[in-house]
Amino acid sequence: MVGWNADTAAGPLGAGTVTLVEGSSFCISSSNGDINPGLPQGVFHLDTRILSRWELTVNGQAIEPLAAETREPYRALFIGRVPRSDGYADSPLLVERLREVGTGIFEEITVRNYSKQPAECRILLTAESDFADLFEVKEARITRQWKETRVPEGDSLEIRGTWEGIRQRVVIRAENAGAGARALGFTVKIPPAGSWSTRASVVPAPDGAGTRFTHPSRGELSPSDRRRQEWVAKIPRLQVGNRSMERTLRRSYEDLGALRIQDPDHPDRVVVAAGAPWFMTLFGRDSLWASEMALPVDPSLALGTLRTLADRQGTVVDTASEEEPGKILHEVRLDVSSGLALGGKSAYYGSVDATPLFVIVLGSVSRWGFAKDVIAELLPNADRALDWIMNYGDRDGDGFVEYGRPNDHGLINQGWKDSWDGINFADGTIAEPPLALCEVQAYVHGAYMARAWMAYDDGDLTLAAELRERADRLKKKFNEEFWLPEKGYYAVALDKDKRPVDACASNMGHCLWFGLVDEDKAPQVVERLMSPEMFSGWGVRTLASDMGAYNPASYHNGSVWPHDNALISAGLLRYGFVAEAQRIATALLEAAEYSGGRLPELFCGFDRDQFREPVPYPTACSPQAWAATTPIQLMTGLMRYDAHISLGGVWLDPVLPESYGDLHISNAPMGSGRITIDVVGSSSQVQGLPEGLTLHHAQRPWITELVERAELRRAENGPGRESG
Repeated sequence: MVGWNADTAAGPLGAGTVTLVEGSSFCISSSNGDINPGLPQGVFHLDTRILSRWELTVNGQAIEPLAAETREPYRALFIGRVPRSDGYADSPLLVERLREVGTGIFEEITVRNYSKQPAECRILLTAESDFADLFEVKEARITRQWKETRVPEGDSLEIRGTWEGIRQRVVIRAENAGAGARALGFTVKIPPAGSWSTRASVVPAPDGAGTRFTHPSRGELSPSDRRRQEWVAKIPRLQVGNRSMERTLRRSYEDLGALRIQDPDHPDRVVVAAGAPWFMTLFGRDSLWASEMALPVDPSLALGTLRTLADRQGTVVDTASEEEPGKILHEVRLDVSSGLALGGKSAYYGSVDATPLFVIVLGSVSRWGFAKDVIAELLPNADRALDWIMNYGDRDGDGFVEYGRPNDHGLINQGWKDSWDGINFADGTIAEPPLALCEVQAYVHGAYMARAWMAYDDGDLTLAAELRERADRLKKKFNEEFWLPEKGYYAVALDKDKRPVDACASNMGHCLWFGLVDEDKAPQVVERLMSPEMFSGWGVRTLASDMGAYNPASYHNGSVWPHDNALISAGLLRYGFVAEAQRIATALLEAAEYSGGRLPELFCGFDRDQFREPVPYPTACSPQAWAATTPIQLMTGLMRYDAHISLGGVWLDPVLPESYGDLHISNAPMGSGRITIDVVGSSSQVQGLPEGLTLHHAQRPWITELVERAELRRAENGPGRESG
C-alpha cells in the first residue's frame, strides 16, 4: 500500500520552512511565503494538495525573506523585500504577507514604498494546483497526472482537474486583480512613503458547489479566530511561577486546539489529529494517547475520539486493509491512492496497540466521571476490542498479543516504533515478525484492568473477576518470559521464534505506567533507563547508545521522543521514583525552550554534554498531538493529580520541583463542574469541587488497589450495586 510501508518519516522540508495548521487543512511554505512545487510544500485540504505553486513577484523579482513569525498555529506574518535591479543591498520596497489557514488559505499582501519617489510595480501571484495526494508529495513520487482546465474570469482563476472520473476544483481570487491562465496580476503605482495591498484566497470547491472560505471584513474575527476563542473559553487557565514553563504549557494548549478536527459524519464530534504536516487525520494510537494525556484539559476530545473510532471499529476480515472484527483502526486517509489501495476504503487497520488503548482511554474517561451515557453506549465496543485481543491479537494462543502484516504493502512494524528497522536485537539484527512487543502487553494488561473496574462499577462481579484474573496471568507470564536477568531489563519483544529481542529500548518504560513490572525488578529497570547510555540529558533515548543499531539521528533507534518520556515519567511516579521523574520532566521542559515552547515529535539523541541545545530531527512533525500533550502530562503527573468519580475522590499530592514555582489553575473540568487548583511547594488547595467529591492529599491508588477496595466493600455490603 502506498504510504504505509514507506519510511515513516518524510524527506526534509527545506530550510526556513513555515508550517501552519487548522483542522484538516495545512500549509507548508518557504520562509518568504512562496510555495515551491519542487519541494514537499503546498496547501493541503483533506489529504489533497490544492495549491502546489504560490509565488509572489514584484517587477519579476522573487521576494527576499527577512523574517517569518507564526502568530497562531494557523496564522503567520512573512516580511521580505524586493531586490534592487541595480544590485544595491538596501531596497525601498518591503513586502508583508499575513497568511491564515482555514478551508484553504487567506492572505493579505501589502507592499510598502519607503522611497521618496513613486514606485511603478508589476505584481504577480503565480498559482498551480496538481491535486496530488498527500503521500505522493510526502514521498516525492507524484505519478497521477490530472487533466487540467484553467478558467480565468475577472479577479479569479478557477483550476479544474479530472482523473479517472474524479473531479477537483480550486478557486483562486485576489481583490482588484486581473486574472490570466497562470497568474493573477496587478499594475500599480505606489506613492512615496505609501503602500498598496490586496487580499487573496485559495479555496477548494467541491464539484458543482461554491466556495466556502470568504474574506472576513476588516476587523472581523475569522472562523479560525472564533474557533480559537471558543477553545480558550472552555479549557483551564493557568499561571506558573516559572514563566518559561508557563509559555510551554500555553503553547501546548494552542497547538492542541489547532490539531482538533471534526468527524465528517458527525460535525458535533471533535477528535485529535495526529500531527502536522503529514498526519492531519484521525489516528488510532496517536489520537488516543493525546486524548488520554489531555483529559484534565478537555475530556470532550477523548469522547469524540472514542466515538469516532467506535463507529469505524472493524467488523470483517480484510487482508488489504488489515481490518478484523473488533480491531481499532490505525489511520483514516481521504486521498485517492489510499482508497484505491484499500479497495475503496478510507481506513487502514495496521496497528497492534490502538485496540487495547481504546479500552484504556474509555476507562480513564469513566474514572473522570464524564458523560456516563456515552460510556454505557461504548461498553459493547470495549468488549469487542477485548474479543479482538483474545481471538485475533493473540495469534498463536500463547497469551501475548503479536503482529505480523498479512500482505506485502502494510506496515512491517505495527507498534508505536513503526519504522521498518524500529525493532532489533542488541547486536543490531532486525527482529522478524510476528513480534510481541513489551509495551503492547502492558497496554493489554491496562485494558483488562480498566474494563474490570468498569465492570465492578456496573456491579458485574463475574466479568470483573475474569478480567482481573486474565491481567494477573499476563503479568506473571510477562515477567517470566520478557525479563533478561543477566542484563537487568526487559526484552523489547519476542520474535517469530519466541526468542527475547534483547535490545535495551525505551519501550519497557511504558510497562511501568501500567503496573506490569514486578516490584523487585523495577529498580533495575529504572537504573537502566536513567543510565548514561539511555538518558541523553534531554530525555530517555529510544535505544541505548551501546546497542548495535544505535544512531542518535535515526527515527526510532536512538532519538528522543517527548511522549515516550512522558509515559516513562508517569511510570516512574507510579513506582515511587520521584527524583527520576522530575529529572525527565525538567529536561523535556527545558528542551522546549529552544523551540519557542513547542516540543516537536522527536529530536536527536545526542548527549547534552556534546551539544548545548537539542539537535532537531529534520522531518519531525510540529505541532504533533502527543508531543503537544506531553507538557500537560508531565505537569499533571508531577502534581499527582487524578480522579475516580465513582469512588467520590480527587487525588492531589504534588511533587513539583522548586524551580517550577507556584501553580494556579482555574476553570479545570472535574465531573459536572469546574474547579480551581493552587499548588505551593508540596501543599495544594482545591476550590469548587462538585458535591459528593472529596479531596485526598495523597497519590491516587492504582486500579488494582481500587478493585481490591471495591471487592472488600462489596463483601461487607452484600451483593447490590455500590452507591460510590
